[in-house]
This record gives sequence, C-alpha cells and structure tokens, in this order.
Amino acid sequence: METLPVKPVTSDRRAVNRILPPNPRQAAVVVAAFTVLLYLVELIDVVLPVDLDQFGVVPRTVSGLDGILWSPLLHHGWGHLLANTLPVLIFGFLAMAGGLGQWVAVTLTIWLGSGAGVWLAGGSGVTVGASGLAFGWLAFLLVRGIFTRSMAQLAIAVVLFLYWGSMLLGVLPGHPGISWQGHLFGAVFGVLAAWLVARSNRRAAAPAPVPAAQPGDLAG
Repeated sequence: METLPVKPVTSDRRAVNRILPPNPRQAAVVVAAFTVLLYLVELIDVVLPVDLDQFGVVPRTVSGLDGILWSPLLHHGWGHLLANTLPVLIFGFLAMAGGLGQWVAVTLTIWLGSGAGVWLAGGSGVTVGASGLAFGWLAFLLVRGIFTRSMAQLAIAVVLFLYWGSMLLGVLPGHPGISWQGHLFGAVFGVLAAWLVARSNRRAAAPAPVPAAQPGDLAG
C-alpha cells in the first residue's frame, strides 16, 4: 500500500481574469430585466396617485431606514432614470464576469453600503436613484484588475475610465440636487467588493495542505 501526496488545487486563471460574463445571454437578460423593473416602477409612480419617491432614503431618521432597500429602484422623473440607464446596463453586465452568484453578492454589498452611507451622512431631503449602484459597479470594474493582476481587466478598466472617468467627479460635493454621498459610498463599497472577491479567489486558489505521513500510511 502506498500513500501519495495530495495534489495542489489549482484555480482556473481564465475564470478569475474573465472580462465578459461566462453566460452572456443570461447576464444580458438579468441586467435588462432589472432595467425594465426600474422603468415599471417609474411608470407606476407617474400613473398612480402615489409618490413612491417618498420611500427613498431619509438620512438619520428611523422611518427613512427602509429607503436603503427601495432607493435604487426609485427616480426623480424620466430624465433621472434615462441618465442612469446606460451605466446600469453596461456596468451591470460587465460586473457579471464572475458569474451570477458573485454578481448578486457584489450588487448587494454596493446596494446596502451605498444606502447606509447616505442614511448616515446624507443631507436633507429624500435620496433616490440607481446611480449609487452604477458608481459601485464602475469602481468594482476599475479596481478588480489591480487586485487580480489581470492585464485584460486592467485594459477594460482603462477604456471605461477614459469614457466615464468624468462621472467619478460625482463623488465630490458641490452639485445641487445630486447625492454625492450616494455616489461616494457606492464607489467605496464597489472597491470593497472587488477586494473581497479577489481575496476569495486567492483562498480558492491556495493549494491544499499536505497531511503529515503517519506510520500506518507508509508504503508497504
């Protein structure tokens, strides 16, 4: 009888460094469905005699806490929603490169983190809109290549930055009517999500420890 060493577990670097979703059709359907949901919510807000925007985040109030859950689904009119549509579609799709499960975890991290940041540090009034989520996805896409040391992901990050880099100015105060806090905390939690994903990937790639040989395990 002979005991062989345990083979190290190797990760698929192509999966870690992927720049497009493993199932593009599924990713497109998920992101499109989410975008359609945003439009349906806005249509209901316009057609029905209710003001859904009141259910957004109201900073530092107990009644405004549940707005953390609803705020990204609500918008101040069609113009606001149209401005967020393209970033949501593109960033949301690209952020699914790690698969649907990872995307859900990343999205929840940004969604809840951005909302909580607005609740803690936001100004007066009600904050609504998916831009915090879009900022988080963009930040996630910009830094993931640094954490994974992926040239392909860094190249995509450069393209995104060149086209949408000015969008990051939205994390700075000074734009009346715009929640820079939501943008800032969305970006912060997008970076955090990228770090957590990279850390998880490194743990999965680590070789399994080789158990010490026992007397009964020796070749015989």
